[in-house]
Amino acid sequence: MIAKVTLQQRYPRLSARAAGARTWVQAIGEQTRFYGATLSSLVFACGRYRGELLRQVAAMSLGTGALAVIGGTVAVVAFLTMSTGGLIAAQGYNQFSQVGVEALTGFGSAFLNPRVITPDTAAIALAATVGAGATAQLGAMRINEEIDALEVMGIRAIAYLASTRVAAGVIVVIPLYCVALVLAFLAARFGTTAFYGQSTGVYDHYFNTFLIPGDVLRSFVVTIAVAAVVMLIHTYYGFNAHGGPAGVGEAVGRATRTSLVSSAFTILLVTMALYGQTGNFDFAG
Repeated sequence: MIAKVTLQQRYPRLSARAAGARTWVQAIGEQTRFYGATLSSLVFACGRYRGELLRQVAAMSLGTGALAVIGGTVAVVAFLTMSTGGLIAAQGYNQFSQVGVEALTGFGSAFLNPRVITPDTAAIALAATVGAGATAQLGAMRINEEIDALEVMGIRAIAYLASTRVAAGVIVVIPLYCVALVLAFLAARFGTTAFYGQSTGVYDHYFNTFLIPGDVLRSFVVTIAVAAVVMLIHTYYGFNAHGGPAGVGEAVGRATRTSLVSSAFTILLVTMALYGQTGNFDFAG
């Protein structure tokens, strides 16, 4: 009697690839479902869980415990943006001086900070501090069965844990980005005028000439979109963590990696949608 040979036995490599693709599609579907449930519960969470929302805003901005000693996310964003602003002063002045136009360092700060550098810096700071913290918190609650306890008590876990954190992240990022942008501008100006000896009048002239107020407002739109994406990704990985403490650490690493890559694509797409192909830039004056 001849035994029947299944497709999996005949084509093992093809079957393994198909199973991997099916698992990947299922994971994408689960993430999409979670993101939809989180976004649709934002209004409910802001209305019913205002106390938790305010607590998350305070924890994300000033920090809790040991993080509060250095000022929480505010201090982290401040140090990062001051570093990038100083980098613009150092690299911009040196690069422009090679072609004899070092006076345009103010233009580099006015053009690059709101369009590219500061939104990227804010995304990295959010993913490394607020996002990673949210993943660790939710992951610890998941492995300790606290999320299951909330659902048993009749509390909408996604709205209470995920939606409040996403809303808090979007709320916190607005004043944080104001601090980041101001410090980036000041650091670039201080580095150019104090360390490289450029006249403050020359720097301010080119900075004020090429700084477009609309770019500053559009950069807020980019940063808010990035904050929403980062918080959605981190809450998903924390909410669905498994495997004990090691699984929580793995979830934090995966969430950080995914959020950094996704934030780069978000900045690219939103920037192209806002500025178009030309960038709405006229080099004159």
